[in-house]
Amino acid sequence: MASLRDKQAALQSGADAEAAVARLLESQGWLVLARNWRGGNGELDLVVRDGSRLRIVEVKLRQVHDCVGLDAVDGRKLKKLERAAEAFLQDYDGPVDEVCFLVALVLVGPDGWQIQLYDDPV
Repeated sequence: MASLRDKQAALQSGADAEAAVARLLESQGWLVLARNWRGGNGELDLVVRDGSRLRIVEVKLRQVHDCVGLDAVDGRKLKKLERAAEAFLQDYDGPVDEVCFLVALVLVGPDGWQIQLYDDPV
């Protein structure tokens, strides 16, 4: 069983990965609208906007040798993200022409972090 310290370290690593993805997307011109937004019985890691294009971002932190990557966003997870995204959009009053999911796979290896973005991977 994981210790409290291990759980706290995992939470911090996840938060660091989300922050790194937010910085990368901001450097590409995206505006971060929300971080760790809760609603619709789910949580959205990031919601970003570029003009009237929105991306609902799911961040997955994995070790380089971990064979589970995009597979972590399975049908069950996607349904939960969809419900949360619908709840977010009900309250959002900005311009929207396009809404897609974006999976940010953050790989941790001996050379540091590598971020791979998969726009609307389903």
